[in-house]
Amino acid sequence: MTTQPVALVTGASSGIGKAAALALVDRGFRVVGTSRIASRVTAPAGTTFFDLDVSRDDSVHALVGQVITRFGRIDVLVNNAGIGAAGAVEEMSVEQHQRVLDVNVLGVIRMSKAVLPVMRAQGGGRIINVSSLLGLVPQPFMAAYVASKHAVEGFSESLDHEVREHGVRVVLVEPAYTSTAFDSNAMVADHPQPVYAPRRVVFDEVLGEAMKDGDAPTVVAKTIVAAATDPKPRLRYTAGARAGRVSTLRRIAPARLFDGQIRKLNRMAG
Repeated sequence: MTTQPVALVTGASSGIGKAAALALVDRGFRVVGTSRIASRVTAPAGTTFFDLDVSRDDSVHALVGQVITRFGRIDVLVNNAGIGAAGAVEEMSVEQHQRVLDVNVLGVIRMSKAVLPVMRAQGGGRIINVSSLLGLVPQPFMAAYVASKHAVEGFSESLDHEVREHGVRVVLVEPAYTSTAFDSNAMVADHPQPVYAPRRVVFDEVLGEAMKDGDAPTVVAKTIVAAATDPKPRLRYTAGARAGRVSTLRRIAPARLFDGQIRKLNRMAG
């Protein structure tokens, strides 16, 4: 048991999750990180790692039970675990779409449902869902991933209204492209079609350049800490200057202009 606030961060072994775990430790949290195989993780000071597969109900409930048994509380949940996917919709099987949604959307739902009874009993808590700039805008050749992040946006906003009267807040953190292994680890379409091959080459170049010039994970981690600690949290926190600019543009730009910019950025005609 601990009197320190406890933050539970999924997918904390690398990238944004790892940076967030370290930043939360620096802000005085006791951090529980998760990985699919926690024994392979060297846990930094101030952190404890447990196994978690967000696509399995039994794994989610076992994890939350372990955290409560060990620490007696969960003050912040950071839903960061997720998978990427690249390919035209026609090229990706329904099973691949299901896998993306199972991890990125149902994983968030499973974790949220598991911690909510704990947070309500405590009289407060905060659920931080790591969405994406692609939860606000389209991205050709990433429709499965984009759909998952749009779903997380709607789920989070709706859930926040349900639980606010119980002292629990649900907030979104929306990074732009971030310098992680996201592109190299993304699920590749299992039914590639020659008709999309030329566009896929261009997409790979565009994505590679965006990732190379992306924000450091620490930029997103700083935003996650703000979302976790603000006395009066906002619903949405954009992470980094690019995310802020695009989010603003999405709200105020005429639809035709915004559509044209998407096609221009992706080197598409018309």
